[in-house]
Amino acid sequence: MKLKKVAMGITVVMASSLLLVGCGSSDDSSKDKKSTDTKQTETKKTAKTDGTMTDGTYKLEEKNFDDKGWKAFMSIEVKDGKITKANYDYKNKDGKLKSEDADYEKMMKDKVGTGPQEYLKQLSDSLVKGQSASSVQVVSGATHSSDAFINYANQLIQAAQKADTTTISINNLAKMEDGTYKLEEQNYAHGYRVVFSMDVKDGKITKSDYNYVDKDGKLKSDDAEYEKNMKAKSGTGPKEYIPALNKSLVEKQDVAAVDTVSGATNSSNQFKIYAAQLQNAAQNGNTDTIKVYNLVEAE
Repeated sequence: MKLKKVAMGITVVMASSLLLVGCGSSDDSSKDKKSTDTKQTETKKTAKTDGTMTDGTYKLEEKNFDDKGWKAFMSIEVKDGKITKANYDYKNKDGKLKSEDADYEKMMKDKVGTGPQEYLKQLSDSLVKGQSASSVQVVSGATHSSDAFINYANQLIQAAQKADTTTISINNLAKMEDGTYKLEEQNYAHGYRVVFSMDVKDGKITKSDYNYVDKDGKLKSDDAEYEKNMKAKSGTGPKEYIPALNKSLVEKQDVAAVDTVSGATNSSNQFKIYAAQLQNAAQNGNTDTIKVYNLVEAE
């Protein structure tokens, strides 16, 4: 098979009782606050900022069934900071899994050469092996499912990096709500981190602003030295590929259709992954800036 390569109510009667209750409430409130503060502190200690993953099980679910009656769900298990298991599948209203649907398997396999019994496992295995969304190999004949898997894997990894075990809800098929949606990496790699914003109006992407910024606020697209060095090696630089990616997203209105820029494949793939996540945010109408605690390899 071919592979193409984040409540109290109190009733009182006597005034003296009211005073006693009042004093008691104050003490309880103080204790509750102390307990809450302790929990918050513990959470902050657990949640990391260096991009490494916290052990646990992280889950994601689509909210809506597609036109064939399926919706995706996914989970990853992290142990010792590594993804040890990934489970990606679809279920119908009866709870039946697509991977166990013999008729669907036969129909799809006859058409494209692969079916859910093969490609679902293959995608999950690829994630465990590569340990990153960008390393997942697209399965020939299951491109749409592969793209969704990569997007969802990225969001689950981000959850693991923040130690957030809340199930991620994807409002798939929903129209994007108007607003500005932002994503920012928190850690610098080779002196830069990604900043990305997307404007939506009347359900359409009207502006895409993807770039990299250094600690002084300088943009990679304005870095003449970086441009010169990269262009000499790969034939393109941030001055060319960054605007090209932004333009392609606005024109195509579809992340999967965004053109990969020759000489900037890694940046193109990263752009698509983050753009898909911003589209999911827009479908939920969530304008909170997405903070990505990206893992930076030793430089």
